[in-house]
Amino acid sequence: MTTISIIGSGNMATAIGTRAAKHGHTVELMSRDAAKAQALADRIGNGATVGAFGARPAGDIVIVAVRYAGAADVVAHYGDALAGKILVDITNPFNADATGLVTTPGDSMSQRIAAVAPEGAHVVKAFNTVFGGVLAEEKPLDGFFAGDNAEAKARVSAFLESLDIRPLDAGGLEMAHALEWAGILLVGLARNGAGFGIAFGAGVPRQ
Repeated sequence: MTTISIIGSGNMATAIGTRAAKHGHTVELMSRDAAKAQALADRIGNGATVGAFGARPAGDIVIVAVRYAGAADVVAHYGDALAGKILVDITNPFNADATGLVTTPGDSMSQRIAAVAPEGAHVVKAFNTVFGGVLAEEKPLDGFFAGDNAEAKARVSAFLESLDIRPLDAGGLEMAHALEWAGILLVGLARNGAGFGIAFGAGVPRQ
């Protein structure tokens, strides 16, 4: 397996980090709140470590697990420390009541992050269409992702598969906005009777 770096220490960082560690990956956590990151590393166990916020991540795959409003600023802050890295954008840029998005076609959060990322870094949208609680249940899932770089997508696809998540490629980074809308659809279904234990699936048999 490999080292996965996660920028952030909230619910999704917890869910992804815990699942990754259970499936044999080494997890590095990086947060402005070093104490919170250390507490999360202790909770995850399995050799999870804490890296300095803003330093070069140990992992080639870096999960950007911060609130959408600060995601691009965080990537800009890291700057050349992220050169050559695969940046996985998990953000959902919902409006105040989660009935719509603050982004538009051609201006997804993934594209905003890509615009400030250093040369050689590649952005892949993933994990935004699954609730953290569902991810933490360790059940098989379908995982939708999008990105422009074939090698980066192949690496993310393999990572998802290693977590018992079937990787489903939605296309280029322009599809990130569609995945952000899928997040809105998921929340709408959850709020209107389906509950927050649901997950999207492609509806085809798993091989």
